[in-house]
Amino acid sequence: MMAHQYSIEQVLEHLEQIIQDVEQGIPMQLIRQGERVAVILSATEDHILLREKLGFGHALERFRQEYNVEEANINPDEVFKDVRDNSPGTEVIF
Repeated sequence: MMAHQYSIEQVLEHLEQIIQDVEQGIPMQLIRQGERVAVILSATEDHILLREKLGFGHALERFRQEYNVEEANINPDEVFKDVRDNSPGTEVIF
């Protein structure tokens, strides 16, 4: 959905409409002198964005909750057997 724009000067005059649109999932861009200075999002969109920033551990846990990997009958040892390079690598001297 495309964001709507209002200048900073228009915000108070259109605040009720801005809130209604944001609640319907339409983000609002606030413009000052032709430059976007802020975006107003619904509480739901804000929650989604914050949840996505929680990091790998939270993302992994969410993935495990959404998808039952055990039911997929996947053998991780078989899937990842050729992923690691077993060559000795570079010698490091400290």
